[in-house]
Amino acid sequence: MADWQRVEGSVTAPRGFQAAGITAGLKPSGSPDLALIYSESEAIAAGVFTTSAVRAACVDYCRQRLQAKASARAILCNAGQANAATGEQGWQDAMETATLLGEALKISPDEILLASTGVIGQRMKMEAFRAGIPQVVAALDSEGGDRCAGAIITTDLVPKAIALETHIEGRPVRIGGIAKGSGMIHPNMATMLGFVTCDAAVSTTLWQEMLQRATDQSFNQITVDGDTSTNDSLIALANGQSRTTAITEPGPEATKLEAMLVEVCQYLAKAIARDGEGATCLIEVRVTGAPSDAAARKVAKTIVGSSLVKSAIFGRDPNWGRIAAAAGRADVPFDQNRLRIHLGEFKMMEAGQPLPFDRVAASDYIKAIAAQSSSTSPTGQLIQDLDHPLEITVDLGNGSGSGLAWGCDLSYDYVKINAEYTT
Repeated sequence: MADWQRVEGSVTAPRGFQAAGITAGLKPSGSPDLALIYSESEAIAAGVFTTSAVRAACVDYCRQRLQAKASARAILCNAGQANAATGEQGWQDAMETATLLGEALKISPDEILLASTGVIGQRMKMEAFRAGIPQVVAALDSEGGDRCAGAIITTDLVPKAIALETHIEGRPVRIGGIAKGSGMIHPNMATMLGFVTCDAAVSTTLWQEMLQRATDQSFNQITVDGDTSTNDSLIALANGQSRTTAITEPGPEATKLEAMLVEVCQYLAKAIARDGEGATCLIEVRVTGAPSDAAARKVAKTIVGSSLVKSAIFGRDPNWGRIAAAAGRADVPFDQNRLRIHLGEFKMMEAGQPLPFDRVAASDYIKAIAAQSSSTSPTGQLIQDLDHPLEITVDLGNGSGSGLAWGCDLSYDYVKINAEYTT
């Protein structure tokens, strides 16, 4: 049984954090587009970012800030313009926003981290930004987590947010998180945009290591379309407001905190995969019998990222041959004569041999998962059922390594959404 419970509040659930989300006029739609997370005290900061050679100005800005000083007080995020591939002027725009926010919050710009999302090649609308910064600061609230989550999304159908609580030294400790992402999802060392807050006291080095390991088990294991973004950023703040003893080295408290961090990151990662552009269901691939956990994760992500596998799931076609083919090209050695494949409860291959199975029933299983995942609330909002994904299990028979990956099916709507993205 998990040693934590879910609580309300997302990034404002941990003590000492406020958040806001407003409409500043950055999106043509008029939807909320400017978000702010603020820690009332200095927080240890960790970050994981895109490895793309084409990066947004905010990514380079955050990297420089965190290399100089691994702490921060605020994260400002705009939606609408990516400020990527915008040259020197894009960098100057990022610097100006940090300066303006520092003035509004009465803190140093060095204590501010930035994130952007939207169309690549477009600068931020600075006139709207200049007017919006004082407004978003004025809107800061200890219950503003949900509004913040809603202001960072673009093509997402729903905001993504969670908060968990555990106890360390008999005191409650919380981690909250929000994320955005629906397309251009194939992270390499990061997520699309993700922000995590925590009120535990933890050392700089340990917090960064925890975040990296959590990323490897969550955001690095999702894919929607195989495209890594120019803006991928995952930023985590820990401000110590729980008043627990600082966690500075591995041990029971560190293990407990990291396990909760992984749970938060995996929830947000699965929510992104389920909300993939045009998707009708969440797919979970579990690989066992690999030479190592890293190898298992690699095979799992290759399978869930296969366009052929994804298309078959959308067509409700239990074509397990595509699963076997994807596993075989993952560049992880195994003996195909030991390969075992399940789709849900349907065993399709054993010891490298195809098995007879009820194809109609297997197709109905896929249909049932998709129908369950596509339900909506009375307001028409998608209900994300993350506890009942379509399950693919592959055993390589070649070791004790295991790993998970998540993705979604590939539908006609994905092409439509992205064919018309800027028009």
